[in-house]
Formats: sequence, C-alpha cells, structure tokens
Amino acid sequence: MEYAIVVEGKNDRSRLRRVLDGGVDIYCTFGTPGTDQLEKLRHAVGDRQVFIFTDNDSSGKRIRGMLRDLFPDAEHIYTRRGYAGVENTPEDYLIQQLEKAGLDAHIVYPAQSPASEWSKDDF
Repeated sequence: MEYAIVVEGKNDRSRLRRVLDGGVDIYCTFGTPGTDQLEKLRHAVGDRQVFIFTDNDSSGKRIRGMLRDLFPDAEHIYTRRGYAGVENTPEDYLIQQLEKAGLDAHIVYPAQSPASEWSKDDF
C-alpha cells in the first residue's frame, strides 16, 4: 500500500523526512489552503492511504477540519500539546506517533550512539 502524509508546511515535511524513508510521500498545505489548492492536493494524493498530521494550535485544527472533509477516510496523527508544532516535536515522539499509525516499515530509526557500539576489545 502507498502512503501520504499531509502537513502544514515545508519545515514539518523536513522534520518528518528525517524519520521516514522515501516510501511515504509528504504533502504540504502551506497554511490554510483554498479551494483550488485542496483540489490539487486531492489529485496529487490520488488513491494513497492518507494520514493528516497538523499542529495542535487553532490554525492546525482548522486545517485538520478542512482535510478531514477532503479525506474522510484519513487517519489522524497528533503531536502533543505543548510542542511548538510538528516541526519542533522531538524525533522520539514523532517516531512513537508514526509507529502508532502503523508506519513502522517506513521509519528510519536514528543510528545508535558510537558509545553503544564499543566493545571491551576497543579499549
């Protein structure tokens, strides 16, 4: 199955791209979308399984409502209240939310720290 995540802006997309492989397309609304932009977005997403991941502020909630109408079968991913939007959500929390959404196969987990890869033979 092919997947698409819709976010508000390019910084959100960049943040998610750090933890997702290229198998998940990420689309931006670039703020509150107009009718034409919504139609272009619907066309671009096509038949993919859609996930909506907007900020937990008034603008993000308004955009989520518009996207809910456009993609009624979409699944919703939420960031925790208190984080300054998707772009400032810690990677470990993003990964946790993406795992809950069932996107495990597309998550790029951070590399282990070099200290955890040392063995006693290295000293």
